[in-house]
Amino acid sequence: MAGLNCMVHWNEALNQQSPYPQAVQQILERRREEQNKPPPLAVAVPDKVKQYSVKPASLSDYDQLSAQLRKMKKMIDTEQLKQQAIALKLHGLLAHWHEVEAAHYPWLASFLSWEQVERKQRSLQRRLNNAKLGRFKPLNEFDWQWPDKIDPQAIQALMQLDFLTTASNIILLGSNGVGKSTIAQNLGYQAVMQGHTVLFTTAANMLNDLAAQDGDNALRRRIKYYARPVFLIIDEVGYLSYSNRHADLLFEIINQRYEQRSTLVTTNRPFGEWNEVFPNAACVVSLIDRLVHHSEIIAIEGESYRMKEAREQAAKRRSRKK
Repeated sequence: MAGLNCMVHWNEALNQQSPYPQAVQQILERRREEQNKPPPLAVAVPDKVKQYSVKPASLSDYDQLSAQLRKMKKMIDTEQLKQQAIALKLHGLLAHWHEVEAAHYPWLASFLSWEQVERKQRSLQRRLNNAKLGRFKPLNEFDWQWPDKIDPQAIQALMQLDFLTTASNIILLGSNGVGKSTIAQNLGYQAVMQGHTVLFTTAANMLNDLAAQDGDNALRRRIKYYARPVFLIIDEVGYLSYSNRHADLLFEIINQRYEQRSTLVTTNRPFGEWNEVFPNAACVVSLIDRLVHHSEIIAIEGESYRMKEAREQAAKRRSRKK
């Protein structure tokens, strides 16, 4: 019945040749008057709303919208792929980018992803090889109970590598076998894994290497080799005595890195005894001054862990003989 009434209303509106909403309203008002029904509640419609007419969306409208969305997605995909190619410096691909079609996107995206992963892996392996960290015990196997004095919280804080952002230095001071080198190697490994360039060397190897350079140009290149890494680790300062020439070379390395890049030094000698490490060297005070400025000094005290392991191994051998 409701459908029939709507059809009657529609026919009457057409016969009156009036706009449909107004005609239907007039017809409904006439029907209410005939049936003695009260008029509907008046609802105020803002003028701003009245001026708009809503047109139902047709199928072609949805098709156009879908086409626009596909076009936008294609543009986004194309730009993302191109930015990856630019980052990877694939100049040959970029030169022929105008020939790339939508059908090529799936395999091109896979190719760029493979290239990114492979380059990251090669970069990591290259940094590890250049760091020359050697074999070392992971920090999670470190016996924190063995040293008589050590600050584990300070060591763990260093593993966050915040000191690299401020170009601060680290001094690990302690007697033989308390874990200075192990801590230094773990810090170096952590820095490599975070994308930094690292170089681990003993003081003897570095200074002898620099002193052996023949000619000023060769020496400058070698000094640059030690001055360039983001994180330089100099192990075992103080175990040997060096000439004035060696002291000057070490000062040159520390001076070039001063407030530019971080340096870690392990030593078994307090700074007051460095005059014995570099006897008669005029630059010792300036060397220590630059090294200690913007640095964190961590002292470790205790007996040699290597001696502890040696005693344990000897005890095991004696027990097997019995």
